[in-house]
Amino acid sequence: MLLFRYVLMTIAFGWLATAAAAADTHIRATLVSETAAPAPGTRFTLALAMAPDKGWHGYWRNTGDAGMETLTKWSLPKGVSAGPLTYPVPERLMISGLMNYVYEGPYALLVPIDIPAGMKAGTALPIRVEADWLACTDSICVPEKDSLALDLVVGDGHVTPEQQARFDGWRAAQPKPLGGAGRYALDSGKIRLAIPLPASVALADPYFYPLTKDALEYAAQQTFSRSGDTLIVETAASKGAAPGRIEGVLKIGEGNGLTISAMPGTVPRNGKPVGQGAGQQSMDLAAFALTLGGAILGGLLLNIMPCVFPILSLKALSLARAGEDAHHARRDALAYAAGIILVCVGLGVTLLALRSGGAALGWAFQLQDPRVITMLLLLTGAIGFNLAGLFELPMLTGGERLAGTGGAAGSFWTGALAAFVATPCTGPFMAAALGAALVLPAAAAIAIFLGLGLGLALPFLLLGFVPALRRKLPKPGAWMATLRHILSLPMFATALGLAWILGRQAGVDAMALGLALLIMVIVALWWVGRRQIMGRSGAWWPVMPALLIAAVAVAEMPIATVKGEESSTSDSIAFSEPRLQALRAEGKPIFLYFTADWCLTCKVNEKTAIDRSEVKEAFRKQGVAVMVGDWTRGDAGIGRFLARHGRSGVPFYLFYPRGDGEPQALPQILTPGLLAALAK
Repeated sequence: MLLFRYVLMTIAFGWLATAAAAADTHIRATLVSETAAPAPGTRFTLALAMAPDKGWHGYWRNTGDAGMETLTKWSLPKGVSAGPLTYPVPERLMISGLMNYVYEGPYALLVPIDIPAGMKAGTALPIRVEADWLACTDSICVPEKDSLALDLVVGDGHVTPEQQARFDGWRAAQPKPLGGAGRYALDSGKIRLAIPLPASVALADPYFYPLTKDALEYAAQQTFSRSGDTLIVETAASKGAAPGRIEGVLKIGEGNGLTISAMPGTVPRNGKPVGQGAGQQSMDLAAFALTLGGAILGGLLLNIMPCVFPILSLKALSLARAGEDAHHARRDALAYAAGIILVCVGLGVTLLALRSGGAALGWAFQLQDPRVITMLLLLTGAIGFNLAGLFELPMLTGGERLAGTGGAAGSFWTGALAAFVATPCTGPFMAAALGAALVLPAAAAIAIFLGLGLGLALPFLLLGFVPALRRKLPKPGAWMATLRHILSLPMFATALGLAWILGRQAGVDAMALGLALLIMVIVALWWVGRRQIMGRSGAWWPVMPALLIAAVAVAEMPIATVKGEESSTSDSIAFSEPRLQALRAEGKPIFLYFTADWCLTCKVNEKTAIDRSEVKEAFRKQGVAVMVGDWTRGDAGIGRFLARHGRSGVPFYLFYPRGDGEPQALPQILTPGLLAALAK
């Protein structure tokens, strides 16, 4: 009754107080499109940009004890459809004992718009919307409305940099999906939620905003505690609450939140209390140290990849060739490590920046661009022919000059190259570390990426700083030339794999272009090698025109990717969340795996475990549905799904048991026995 009287009085008083200025609004709404020319068959984003006057506020989707959410009525061309409004993380406002979920500054409500594939370029897209909202101060509320219009034209989907930055900022304010489902329990008028959240994630003024109405008392105090990697929220339950599923947003910092979904289940006892003071943070140093250790160990294991091992071997041989000069050994080790660490941290910072702008990307995101694959194809092909003896490149292969002037620069760039080509997969120990890095504070996340680089650089650092290890290196001799030639084979295999990936990503024409550029560069390098043998000065000039042509061709390569064949086959189903939910509703057991053509671990697991006949037969007998998510060309839906499960890259494997049981995350190294046992 108190709530009913409050709403009636504030709305009535608001109308009376503003009758003389009914045409004015206290929250100005603007309809903004991310692109003026949306492409056929695509989804683009509109925004209702809301600007409250000073002292006024608008409301979140669940308004709390009072208020009204924004309502829209769309008028769209035939075949065009609008999705639901999505809201940024709200703020709390307590008035007369009533809790309100509001926005007291400018905010934007985002709307996905789908354009049918059959629309022709140049078709007019008149977009109209009737928007209703409630504008309030601490004492009065005024219902407001406006008719908004945009006239777009079907085109190529181009987005200007200015508009991209504007929408990236709005997306950054939206809550991010959290990996893993929560649980809740009702007990003596209290509701307790268990939210899976790594203990290393910092919290500042945490608060749970419920989207499910009438699940808890909005104005009641919320207390937070931690039990390992579980955050426990306790507050007063709403009278007669039995909501089934509870959904909401967990605020973990200013303007930073995570979407939560919880079902009835067991909630652990309260753990270590978490403060709610503004700016107060909690971080479990032991958990962070464990995460950092996983990143270092994961980076160490990357050294056995076929595209990294030859580079590491050559750097080790360079020390053997340089003799026992401790100063040069330490210098080259530090330079090599610096190149690796700077690339890993640089990629990590770029990934964090893109994700903060709303992009659903993960580790190795750069390999989803055919231009990057082409550049790596040229690099690995050139290194392979260098190792085979076609020409000499001291900064990569070592040599007498490595111990002299310029050796540090060569070691730095060799380390940078090793880090760049080692990023396609998240191997053992890396998955959890990189997944946690995406929800840690920026400084802690960067430390995780630095740890990954340190692990990758560790073998050469040990050789450089431990004389006993250097003394175990074999003495220089003619065998080194033979070994160099042998090490060219994995580099050629890497180049061949990159050419295949390029064809899968961008089609046969792009693969042919990449191979043609490689041949052109190799011919130029052969010329360089001939000039080196004859001792001519300026031996490198013949390769410069070839590199210039290759750079222009790579820069101009279209980044649009081919559709490729459907992932669905007689043995598997292409991943989509609606299809996954439909299969779960049927109660079927499901083996879901995410892969990419550029992921070595993924392909090994597929050949040695997933595609084995005994595994397929076991799955067939028990009716296990196999679902595949292919991330080769990038997919925002897959990126969001991985993020919700605390992962930032592939491979990732889940097994859903028969019925509605919780999914089981599988290890990143699979065996036929492990998979066959799941089906029993």
